[in-house]
Amino acid sequence: MSNTQTKDRPSQVDDGAHWHSDQEDEDDLLPSANGTTGRPLYKEMNGDASPKSWLGSKGKLPEVHLNGNSPHFVPPLERQKSKSVKVFKRRWAILILFVCYSLSNAFQWIHLNIIYDVLDNFYNASLPSDSYQRQVSIDWLSMIYMLAYIPLIFPATWLLDKKGLRVCGLVGGFLNCLGSWIKCASVAEERFPVLMFAQTICATAQIFILGIPARLAAVWFGPDEVSRATAYGVFGNQVGVAIGFLLPPLIVPNSDNLADIQDNMNIMFYGTASLTTLIFIVMCFVFKKEPPCPPSKAQVMMVEDMENENYLSSLKKLLKNPYFIILTITYGVNTGSYYAIGTLLNPVYLMEHPTDSAGVIAGQLGLTIVVAGIGGSILAGVWLDKTKWYKSTTLGIYILSLVSMLIFTFTLGLPIPWLHFVIAGLLGFFMTGYLPVGFEFAAEITYPSSEGTSSGILNASAQLFGIIFTLSMGALLVRAREGAVDKRAANLIISGALLLGTIATAFIKNDLKRQAAGKDDDDDEDKENHRRQLTSLSEDNHRVAERLTQC
Repeated sequence: MSNTQTKDRPSQVDDGAHWHSDQEDEDDLLPSANGTTGRPLYKEMNGDASPKSWLGSKGKLPEVHLNGNSPHFVPPLERQKSKSVKVFKRRWAILILFVCYSLSNAFQWIHLNIIYDVLDNFYNASLPSDSYQRQVSIDWLSMIYMLAYIPLIFPATWLLDKKGLRVCGLVGGFLNCLGSWIKCASVAEERFPVLMFAQTICATAQIFILGIPARLAAVWFGPDEVSRATAYGVFGNQVGVAIGFLLPPLIVPNSDNLADIQDNMNIMFYGTASLTTLIFIVMCFVFKKEPPCPPSKAQVMMVEDMENENYLSSLKKLLKNPYFIILTITYGVNTGSYYAIGTLLNPVYLMEHPTDSAGVIAGQLGLTIVVAGIGGSILAGVWLDKTKWYKSTTLGIYILSLVSMLIFTFTLGLPIPWLHFVIAGLLGFFMTGYLPVGFEFAAEITYPSSEGTSSGILNASAQLFGIIFTLSMGALLVRAREGAVDKRAANLIISGALLLGTIATAFIKNDLKRQAAGKDDDDDEDKENHRRQLTSLSEDNHRVAERLTQC
């Protein structure tokens, strides 16, 4: 190194910084002009002074990388992004807390529509008199979740990209808590608009939830855990929906005594508000933006790309990917079908089996759909981690979802209750199990774009198709009650849509960019290790030759 370079060295060193040579495994020896190892690095920088003069207050050397024969300073944060890869035990606490948060919001999506007959009875004074408008008014308690998501997901995704998991989690947690408390003030016959307002706030909260599983998994979990972590994140949403199907018909049964209904609704609403408040308080202390070090090399590269890429350019890049566009449509059809079925399960079952216990049975069928879907999601995540067969898994699940929907449509009217539960379980296993598979396939074909952006667009598509299918099925149900169309017409609409989605899925290219990036990194690391081994062997031979000469 020249004297000029020595004089230009930094006069101060930040605490905890490191000076480091790319030859660190070779005792920090600086190569000379002829390629052989020379003097120790600290002597080259500071003459004959002790290396202690370059230590920070924490007793660590600042890091330097060699650029030719000239070392240059590398800030600790940059080194952390480029070299440190580690997973932390805290990731499981973050994931469990998110699951609880997602659960509480998903419960509030469906806990009203599954007691459609109760709401129709209790809020009679504040609902329209026309049968179709009455049906649609109650259906909007579910569809508002879908409608709110479509325009708000883009600013929410921008916030997720710029501010990270913690800010989005706390904003959503607060709105979820606020909406649940306003519902407590809606328990009166003339306050259906208040109930709708409260549900709208909860619907706004969900935009900070549905796009998080893939991002949380990528930010906190290693490459061999990311698919499972995504599945567990979706798992929380599914458990919430399952509880939303099961508990409300048991807590708030239909009754001719409106005072009894009012008391039972108070129990359900105040219990929900207490739970969401507890979750929000814990999130304030536990939910973090990111770990100190990234969990995988693919995440390191993504962080660097995100720092240099704005949200609009990332969005444009996704929308120019034809295979992602196809996946967006097919994901919307499958998941939108699931939303519509969940919203209208109570009136669909009541039409086929108009009995006093039909509401409770409809709730149990919904529970069966979701519980089976939880198993499907987990198994799909494990399967993807083991096989990496993204397209074939996506297509296979889509085909089985179509088959299950057709069987469900033509067997629901049969007087065989156990068969209804078996078919509902199959439908849930495949249709709900598709959710994490779609997220992960999108992350693969759009890498290195943000998972939050891609999953946000997928969910927006699902909400849009959910509204279309719910309105279509609701209109057909009203017509079916009048005898104008077949009772199965609503479910046949969903079956036809799934058929088209299956065909379109076959045209998506199996372009696994994220897997390829991880493989390239591994190959580069192997080459670097091999180079170091050869360098070390050459140096050993050089030392042996010197000793023989001395002898």
